[in-house]
Amino acid sequence: MSQLPERYRAAIAPLIDKAREFLEKGEELAAMAFVGNFTTGAVVPTPLFGRGPADKDVAARAVKMLAEQLDADFVFVLMEAYSLSADKVARYEEILEEYGSLADCPASSRIDVVSLSLETRHGVWVAQVPIKPKGISKKKRTIGAPEFRHYTEVQGRFTDLLPVKEGEGGAGGTLH
Repeated sequence: MSQLPERYRAAIAPLIDKAREFLEKGEELAAMAFVGNFTTGAVVPTPLFGRGPADKDVAARAVKMLAEQLDADFVFVLMEAYSLSADKVARYEEILEEYGSLADCPASSRIDVVSLSLETRHGVWVAQVPIKPKGISKKKRTIGAPEFRHYTEVQGRFTDLLPVKEGEGGAGGTLH
């Protein structure tokens, strides 16, 4: 199953469209997690505050607790981030050693992206969509359509956020 299931695509498409709308109005995107349950129809947005590891750990725990309370079927994380262009990826470690983070390296060495991650009961899908200028405006930006890639081996603080449902193994990163 490498294609994002339609049910999930339909659930997150309006969220991606809203993010694009914010960018096109010249606004910054706040890092957000959207925790959803298909049975109840609930989708609860949760802001992800802070840059440091401790702040991120607290945010991940809060999302996990909310997912348990909602008996969530998915967690969708959307945020502005930095990435490297294809010609700089091989220098990732060198760039981190020199600057400490992609945020602190020169703008000529990085690209602005919207990072999207969707954890489901069927695996984890990830996309990074480059942010491009919209027209001649210096503030207005936009993104294209994301192309999600399925991953079976995912690690990090923002994985394994879904509660384990009765009769299932652990969530996050493996197909069920």
